[in-house]
Amino acid sequence: MAIEIRRAVKEDCTRLMELVTELAIYEKAPEQVTVNYDHFVESGFGDQPVWWAFVAEVDGKVEGFALYYIRYSTWKGQRLYLEDLVVTEKMRGKGLGKLLFDQLIKETKEKGFTGMVWQVLDWNEPGINFYKKYNAEFDGGWINCSIS
Repeated sequence: MAIEIRRAVKEDCTRLMELVTELAIYEKAPEQVTVNYDHFVESGFGDQPVWWAFVAEVDGKVEGFALYYIRYSTWKGQRLYLEDLVVTEKMRGKGLGKLLFDQLIKETKEKGFTGMVWQVLDWNEPGINFYKKYNAEFDGGWINCSIS
């Protein structure tokens, strides 16, 4: 099994969207994926990208990705915000998530960000256990809010 972690390129977007759908199904919310392909591509590879990603390729096929953007905290400064870390169901437990997460930590350090933040669903026990291996801090004092 040949694994390569690399920066995502525009040509990966079709596969990334497939994995977004797979994640939404896992999170029991497939109907909530409303972004269209063109907007997704433009947002990552247009004139003013707002997201970046690393992909995990196994034997030439993208089997996972980590998509992030830059968040600004008035208390902490620039931080890498991990929007999604996705590994296909068949490839979970084979180290792809660790390789992607380690690459994000490296990126955080190289860019001089003050840290990395993300969210995990409270029922996602495998995800929570994964992050605990990194001694991640879990902050239960905040409530997520949004407006559509």
